[in-house]
Amino acid sequence: MSFIIRGRVWKYGDNINTDIISPGQYMSLPVEKQAVHAMEAIDPSFSEKVQPGDILVAGNNFGSGSSRETAQMVLKYHQIGAIVANSFARIFYRNSINVGLPVVEMADTSVITEGDEVEINLLEGKIINHTKGTEHKGTKLPEHLIEMVKLGGLEPYLAKKLGIS
Repeated sequence: MSFIIRGRVWKYGDNINTDIISPGQYMSLPVEKQAVHAMEAIDPSFSEKVQPGDILVAGNNFGSGSSRETAQMVLKYHQIGAIVANSFARIFYRNSINVGLPVVEMADTSVITEGDEVEINLLEGKIINHTKGTEHKGTKLPEHLIEMVKLGGLEPYLAKKLGIS
């Protein structure tokens, strides 16, 4: 994983909760079967159209609801490059980092449109919209959290820190 993420945008609104991202009725299935149903309540073709490296952009309070990590895991299964939102539910934000899924807050995501090609610099918190030729400020992730994301999440990060193979 690089500190620079570039991908095509899929745009969603406010209050996208974890039951929308990963419907609860599929929780007992393996992650690859859960992932088929990701976002289906608001975007029935999400699982067919999303490509590795694509970026989700949303409004306020992305990931509210349950503290379970299935929402992050189905997005990671689809190899989402990053999620950019005006704001995140705190537990979703931290669980994303814990599973190695980059998340960036940006004050006004309305300036990004579905289909735009954007580039995110995690170290600088810079978001460049290549489609529109604009640059925006997002939150910077601290280097230790970028390292955690780069290694694939909290478990591999701790294993490396503790010298466990």
